[in-house]
Amino acid sequence: MNEKTEPRMLTFRDRQFPCCTSLTMGIIGGKWKTVILYHLMVGEKMRYNELRKTMPTVTERTLSLQLQALEDDGVVRREVFHEKPPLKVEYSLTDFGKTLKPLILAIADWGEQASKEYV
Repeated sequence: MNEKTEPRMLTFRDRQFPCCTSLTMGIIGGKWKTVILYHLMVGEKMRYNELRKTMPTVTERTLSLQLQALEDDGVVRREVFHEKPPLKVEYSLTDFGKTLKPLILAIADWGEQASKEYV
């Protein structure tokens, strides 16, 4: 007999997700979040303008919103330095964000392979 059970909802930072893949995509989904994470993995710490230069087609508003969302989810750290003008802000991965490295690298590797083999 096939027993039907209620789907188990997952909770992350007061948000509900119907499954584990939905939660993952809720954090890294979208056009720019994985790109931002990839560049922060490679560059360790980057200033806003450095990130912007690596993604010339992203708008400033979109980059700001995506960085804010990643920060809100605890994936990216925004560090503000007030020592001397001009104000300096650096972005880096948190320890939680670093756990995404294998996933982001797998996505990058797949994209590289797809671009060569499935033209």
